[in-house]
Amino acid sequence: MIGNIIVGNLSVSAPVVLSIDYLVTAGGGGGGSGRAGGGGAGGLRCTVTATGGGGTLESAFLPTLSTNYTVTVGAGGAAGSGGGDGTAGSNSVFATITSTGGGRGAGDGGTSASSGGSGGGGNGNRDSGLGKSGTANQGFAGGNAVEASPNYGAGAGGGAGAVGANGTTTTGGNGGTGVSTSITGSSIAYAGGGGGGVYAGGTPGTGGSGGGGAGSLSGTATSGTTNLGGGGGGGGRPNPGSSQTGGAGGSGVVILRYLTASGTITIGAGLTGSTATDGLHKVTTITAGTGNVSWA
Repeated sequence: MIGNIIVGNLSVSAPVVLSIDYLVTAGGGGGGSGRAGGGGAGGLRCTVTATGGGGTLESAFLPTLSTNYTVTVGAGGAAGSGGGDGTAGSNSVFATITSTGGGRGAGDGGTSASSGGSGGGGNGNRDSGLGKSGTANQGFAGGNAVEASPNYGAGAGGGAGAVGANGTTTTGGNGGTGVSTSITGSSIAYAGGGGGGVYAGGTPGTGGSGGGGAGSLSGTATSGTTNLGGGGGGGGRPNPGSSQTGGAGGSGVVILRYLTASGTITIGAGLTGSTATDGLHKVTTITAGTGNVSWA
């Protein structure tokens, strides 16, 4: 792509390099059921402002014109029910960049939490109550549960910006915070972890900033926010015979930022997306599906 560059009073033609800044956030993990762990946030990789897991910023992607590049927006994981675990979120992809789905939260009749972009929170009745690890440069670990009366607090899901908090004897852990980035032109938080659930009389954990769902005592826990990659909250157990359903994980998102003068994007079949203008830049936000993008 050729653009004009002003040098003194002269306007000369020069190539404009096509360079893509990106945010790739995976789907969040679902929260477990029954004083259950919160789901971990989807992994987050970004070239603008901040990336996940406390890592250094990613490098911009340099595509070739008229070449197709795969994009996948990861779905959020399903919520656990009947005392079961949640399920992990799905990966999001842009070209060579993959962000890992968030780990599932453990239910008190399930197996365990799982690792992911950010790790799921533990339940004290399973796998020693341990939260699981996040992925380097994408997100943090989930919190641990406490298997102790009176309220058996479950661990929270990890977030892109911080670990999920451990449960206590009276409270579920608070979800790990997400990461705020200004890739769209405004600062928005993504990929917060889900809060932990509790047993009768306890206080459930809050969801992390960036779309994490709150845990519950009675009633269904809060789901992670769509297109923010937040983990679902862990379900509670208000009495011995009742395992409340967890919250589902929020879907991920792929956002691409590039100079208007450097190329025009085509969003292929199978993808849902739109393009806006921010000063000299175009910002393409893809919210669902799998398909190809290209520039000309």
